[in-house]
Amino acid sequence: MPQVPLEKADDVIWRIPRYRSDMRVPVLVFASEELLGKMRQDRTLIQASNVATLPGILKHAVVLPDAHEGYGFPIGGVAATSYEDGVISPGGVGYDINCGVRLMVTNLDEKDVRPKIQPLINAIFRNVPSGLGSRRKDFRVTKSELDRISIEGARYVIEKFGLGWPEDLKHIEEEGCLDGADPSYVSAAAKQRGFPQIGTLGSGNHFLEVQKVDKIFDERAAKRMGITHEGQVTVLVHTGSRGFGHQICSDYLKVMERAARKYGIRLPDRELACAPAGSREAESYLKAFACAVNFAFANRQAISHWVRQSFEQVFNQPAETLGLQLVYDVAHNIVKLEEHVIDGARRRVWVHRKGATRSFPAGHPLVPEDYRDIGQPVLIPGSMGTASWVLLGNPRAMELTFGSTAHGAGRTRSRAEAKRRLTASQVLSSLSRKGIYIRSDSMETVVEEADEAYKNVDIVAEVSHQAGIGTKVARLIPLGVVKG
Repeated sequence: MPQVPLEKADDVIWRIPRYRSDMRVPVLVFASEELLGKMRQDRTLIQASNVATLPGILKHAVVLPDAHEGYGFPIGGVAATSYEDGVISPGGVGYDINCGVRLMVTNLDEKDVRPKIQPLINAIFRNVPSGLGSRRKDFRVTKSELDRISIEGARYVIEKFGLGWPEDLKHIEEEGCLDGADPSYVSAAAKQRGFPQIGTLGSGNHFLEVQKVDKIFDERAAKRMGITHEGQVTVLVHTGSRGFGHQICSDYLKVMERAARKYGIRLPDRELACAPAGSREAESYLKAFACAVNFAFANRQAISHWVRQSFEQVFNQPAETLGLQLVYDVAHNIVKLEEHVIDGARRRVWVHRKGATRSFPAGHPLVPEDYRDIGQPVLIPGSMGTASWVLLGNPRAMELTFGSTAHGAGRTRSRAEAKRRLTASQVLSSLSRKGIYIRSDSMETVVEEADEAYKNVDIVAEVSHQAGIGTKVARLIPLGVVKG
């Protein structure tokens, strides 16, 4: 594998210069020595250099501390392209459009939940279908309802089906609805996959955890989010747009491959297929893509409702009494039109975040009003059986990463390698020793998603904190896990 030149800019910031003639901008890499070593073992840095060749790319491409090789773009990558003459690349979003995370806080402590963790996880496992192709037998939307979900997102499932509380919306990125969606640009195949999948986790790295607050680092910010003390129980949901979004990505990658040839765009990797932002192909993709974004917001909203029901069933109290307030819901596979300062001028740009979390600072108008004086909550889920993190958006992120930071631990071993090295019984024993109860649709997935297959999320959070692109607020650890 060819070596990519690196210049050290700071303790945790590295720079890839324009070492190839086709690179339009340099690359900034955020990593410790250990994380950088893992990036060198796959094509992460090569892919980032390829991203730097995209027409209209501005300032620099970004590699975040959890980055690893992906489709075209590295997962854990950010790139901003010019509104006037840049491109839109589905590879800069990925197949799981608006895969994201939401966090809820409860009024319960570990001592309340630990004795009931098995019935609670069992109830959630029954109420929230998980696994490959998972679907709810008792909840299937019609064609017109799916179109409304595609346009209106989380609001529609709250108002039409009562899946959640209206106040949830103010704590969802884009208030749970991205403008510009048009279901007429979504294929029949994608819609067929989407009909039964609202309110389902899916498979792969998706999960739902009942957690406890392990440590608080910023008491003021934590308290504003409803995180009041160590030992408090929280719930983290990690999933996306399921087969609906996957099919939309598949459909439009073919469109973009043809478009790249049509517009004479030369690329070092066909997986970077793209089209000029104002072209018919790009606009069509963005209309379909927004449908998947809204589907994912609605999906996580429905899951939250059935999680609340599960708590009610086990604790025999109304969800409102138990708390279960939404802290935040944030996307980490998305492309959005935003304003950023580049070379001293404010410009409109298409920010591609692939495996990257928005990290806007205090005062930013897109931060929910009740967080605006502290900054946007940033949610970084860990690998199964390890910690997850709550961070806070920081002004330095606007300077360095287009208002972005890491989205998780990031894989360090392939699923196939994990299965060669580990058995289900080993993984289950390890979780049991940590006091973690797990339910899963597939033991194969449990092995594939074992902690050993991922980087250390604590190091990822620390690098974000040291670089100033997301500051530490609280560390959470699991009591129980539902996996696909």
